[in-house]
Amino acid sequence: MPDQTTTICGSVAIIGAPNAGKSTLVNQMVGSKVSIVSPKVQTTRNRILGIALYENAQVILIDTPGLFAPQTRLDRAMVSAAWTGASEGDVIAYIFDSKKKSINANDRQTLARLAEIAGDIPVVLILNKIDLIDKTRLFELATEMNKLCPFKDTFMISAEKGDGVKDVLKYFAKTLPESEWIFDEDQTTDMPMRLLAAEITREQVFNQLYQEIPYAITCETETWEEFDNGDVRLQQIIHVEKDQQKAIVLGKGGERLREIGSRARKELEIIFDRKVHLKLFVRVTDKWKDDPLYYAQWGLSTDGK
Repeated sequence: MPDQTTTICGSVAIIGAPNAGKSTLVNQMVGSKVSIVSPKVQTTRNRILGIALYENAQVILIDTPGLFAPQTRLDRAMVSAAWTGASEGDVIAYIFDSKKKSINANDRQTLARLAEIAGDIPVVLILNKIDLIDKTRLFELATEMNKLCPFKDTFMISAEKGDGVKDVLKYFAKTLPESEWIFDEDQTTDMPMRLLAAEITREQVFNQLYQEIPYAITCETETWEEFDNGDVRLQQIIHVEKDQQKAIVLGKGGERLREIGSRARKELEIIFDRKVHLKLFVRVTDKWKDDPLYYAQWGLSTDGK
């Protein structure tokens, strides 16, 4: 806890379309990985709280699933979680992939809904990936979007490179209310470690197989065993829906699964700052997306409301 007599604490909901860079931005602000990043869109499935510090401010970042037109039960639950997360923020930050050629219908629908909220909650625009767009087009985009929604402020950043991220965090710190800190100073997320570990493995599955594996995959930490020397042994199950998907994840002679496990283990050792022993299994669970327990563990509503 800082020495200042006045402390600041509040929440910022980070919303936007899939692959806009929400998770990358949250990880940059927190200074460590709390949300997975993948070239496959729509990999964040629940509301993840990341905790960032700036001087005397504790900024609670709500990383939400991407906003898109839902088709399935899981889709509806994810989009519902995103808007619920938005309603819980003291500030809403709408992050937009500025390299997109135009504002599509889904973007306009989101902006219209944000315009309705903007009178009650400060809403800011964050144009991301600015290193990939012509500056003239960037300012045209900012002007067009501010006409569609009365944003309190507009920021232009590259979340992946970290450019402009500190300015955004500083703004949040100045905008949030005076309040005692909710979390310990060294805490970076409220996500249980078992769930975070499962997410890290799921990230590696997507990073290595995103062109071969659909969204019909999830990961579960089945056992977590800690030892006196500080090591931890994890046993995880990668759930797929079909035998063909299981074969893809395993790879020839189990080679792909071993590579997924090796990369996940290295990430986990960095995050947990301890030696990790990781054992992975692949299981065909064709109805996992209909299992209420899956939705419950991620804080999702089974009816998408």
